[in-house]
Amino acid sequence: MERELNEINVIPLVDVMLVLLVIVLTTATFITTGQIPVDLAKAKESGATKEAPLVITLTAEGEIFLNDQAMARPDLILALQSHAKDSLILVRADRVIILERFVEVVDEVKGLGFDQISLEVVRL
Repeated sequence: MERELNEINVIPLVDVMLVLLVIVLTTATFITTGQIPVDLAKAKESGATKEAPLVITLTAEGEIFLNDQAMARPDLILALQSHAKDSLILVRADRVIILERFVEVVDEVKGLGFDQISLEVVRL
């Protein structure tokens, strides 16, 4: 007389869990914080502001964006001239860009009379 085995076969459960893990890891890589890929520098958190800032993005490829709109440097200057001088300017610069490019853009913005210029970074 043979005895029935009363055990749970865990191999199908492990297979299903591995498939779910692959799906979660794959979809997690597509979640981004912004539309323009920029590898930001890291720093500790400072105070927050209430009004929406003007965001200037400098990419590693040399592109310049103002509020997610691509433009050349002369067009950036023209676009910024139409904004109030007390507006907050937030600069998102890829961490691998040449420092000289970043400084040139910040100097041009300061030359237009904007005093509130911040650099966006990733918190440590």
